[in-house]
Amino acid sequence: MAEFVHLHLHTGFSLLDGACRIDELLDEAVKLNMPALAVTEHGNMFSSVVFHDHARARGIKAILGCEVYVASGCRFEKSGPQTETNHLVLLAESDRGYKNFMKLVSAGYTEGFYYRPRIDKELLAQHSEGLIGLSSCLKGEVASALRVEQQRPALEAAARLRDILGANNFFLEMQYQGIEEQKIVNRGLIPLARDLNLPLVCTNDVHYLRQGDHQPHDVLLCIGTGKTVNDAQRLRYSGDQFFLNTAAQMAAVFGDHPEALRNTMAVAERCNVTIPQGQNHLPSFGVPEGFTLDDYFVHIAREGFAQRLPRLQHLAASGHLRHSIDEYGRRLDYELEMIKKM
Repeated sequence: MAEFVHLHLHTGFSLLDGACRIDELLDEAVKLNMPALAVTEHGNMFSSVVFHDHARARGIKAILGCEVYVASGCRFEKSGPQTETNHLVLLAESDRGYKNFMKLVSAGYTEGFYYRPRIDKELLAQHSEGLIGLSSCLKGEVASALRVEQQRPALEAAARLRDILGANNFFLEMQYQGIEEQKIVNRGLIPLARDLNLPLVCTNDVHYLRQGDHQPHDVLLCIGTGKTVNDAQRLRYSGDQFFLNTAAQMAAVFGDHPEALRNTMAVAERCNVTIPQGQNHLPSFGVPEGFTLDDYFVHIAREGFAQRLPRLQHLAASGHLRHSIDEYGRRLDYELEMIKKM
């Protein structure tokens, strides 16, 4: 059995960033004899049910997670430095944790959204039961301090997350894909783990399935950020190591830290969430008398379009409308029909 489990991984549901297709990912995991696998999308749980069901059909334990964006201040703040975010990987240990996940991720969109769905530490503390946290990548709060060799702020950040999640539920995450800053962070994590009595865990921050997929993934990033591949200032991933490493490949990288490898197995054993099959929990929407559900949906959508029409007409008159008003109307018709079919 493998001595390593991937706990930090993005599929195509990490929109325009992850490039792993779930079925291909799981088929590869079967070939590599992986007993378990985590999926941790950026800020969402879009893949959770599909991943869970398809993994279970293949005999692989599905570990449900999310790489959340944590606001440096209050999630309700929509301007200034308080809107800056750090990454944090959360994994559902129990059914209670999965429910807390849903609350956190939903609030990230409904309360904290500012360019991306954001939670804050106050919200995390309210819904931390049943969750396991990993300190995440170079964009994690702990790693961000360590990469500039600020040990004290890193220690304070780690201690705060430990206090929120619980001493046995927060792991310091080591990564190495050939990036020099990761070496600095990994060196800093070791005394931090000792001083705070925190466990280490290693991950590979998987964004594509195979090593050769790094070039298509790079194009995907360009699409997501509206840049061209020749733009020197654009977002890019260094190297070609963000793929589904085998246990042996991970051992070759982290052989000096066997406890970090073993802890991936320990975390995987702790995570036991089962989503019941065959149960739909969709909300029931009441509609006014004389309407069907579809009729009322179309009615309020067209009302919204009518409210926006004066602005569209103003933009059209000033030459700033990208398409004709008729084209927007046709697009609305298309979207309404597609939603009703789905």
